Amino acid sequence: MAHPAKEETIDLVKEIFRSHLKEHNQRQTPERFMVLEEIYRADGHFDADDIFFNMKDTGSRVSRATVYNTLDLLVECNLVQRHQFGKNQYYYERAYAYQQHDHIICKECGAVLEFCDPRIQEIKTMMEKIHDFNITGHSLHFFGACEDIENCTRREEIQKKQRAKVN
Repeated sequence: MAHPAKEETIDLVKEIFRSHLKEHNQRQTPERFMVLEEIYRADGHFDADDIFFNMKDTGSRVSRATVYNTLDLLVECNLVQRHQFGKNQYYYERAYAYQQHDHIICKECGAVLEFCDPRIQEIKTMMEKIHDFNITGHSLHFFGACEDIENCTRREEIQKKQRAKVN
């Protein structure tokens, strides 16, 4: 059974997306809304291929180009956040109705851990006062390596995905 709050959020983000597409004279295709739903039903961070393969595995006939283009549109209208944790790979996450948080990234395996610390909000407030500045958002990433790199949580999953992309 679907979670009612999640369904309400999905309905709301669809409306926001619909308005954005209309305002920018973009087509409102069912595929674009399928990508949006896939993202808002998923948890955590993902790359474009994660979305593409998840959709393909569930029988959706959405092209990889549609996924990439839709992600760009969703970033444009602030429904999805784009992060570049590594050198050249983008990761995405939902942006609407989700608590502000920051990231710890393993440079060995790519694992991303989210954390929220109220002291960061206090620093933001203090910086606004000191610099007479209105801060509207922030991004904080800590980079390092998993403590036990041999048993790293996502190492096997990432290696499997990389092998699948090669084949």
